[in-house]
Amino acid sequence: MQGKAGEDLAALYLEQHGLKIVKRNYRFERGEIDLIAEEGDELVFVEVKARRSAVYGTPEEAVTEKKQEQVQAVAEGYLFEHDITNRPCRFDVIAIEFRNEKPEVRHIRNAF
Repeated sequence: MQGKAGEDLAALYLEQHGLKIVKRNYRFERGEIDLIAEEGDELVFVEVKARRSAVYGTPEEAVTEKKQEQVQAVAEGYLFEHDITNRPCRFDVIAIEFRNEKPEVRHIRNAF
């Protein structure tokens, strides 16, 4: 439930900041990208991490190098399947902490 709630909140946040959500939970081979969005002509691949506490670190810290590589590989699959070439792309992270009444959302553009 926390994961879906985090993704819903991230999608809403991005839409409120002018991005258009193109796809949610895109799967390719053994990986998944939480959100794919557009900002102008740029395609944005978004990894969403949500936490209720910092016991295991911040949400951003959960986006390890291995996770980044997996997201990049899935993004390549998306571009291939949709025959997208020569389009600017970037990788963002939405970090959400559900510790208080109001969740804290941090948007890290060009995170990796």
